[in-house]
Amino acid sequence: MTWFGGIVIYVIVWWMVLFAVLPWGNRPPETPEPGHATSAPEKPRLALKFAVTTGIATLVFLMIWWLFESDLISLRP
Repeated sequence: MTWFGGIVIYVIVWWMVLFAVLPWGNRPPETPEPGHATSAPEKPRLALKFAVTTGIATLVFLMIWWLFESDLISLRP
């Protein structure tokens, strides 16, 4: 795997994990303020979700990298 391919795979994995992590712990406010969406989360905690996403994506990427480097998976014909 080249360094460019590794970066592309990591970015794709990071975004996929982010979309899985975003709904965790979201609670709509009991009394939404006028003009706000009633479904908007009260405390989205995005920094925590980005940190968790980065950790999980790094572990998944390392597993993918290991599979490619150990030749268990090969994209070469």
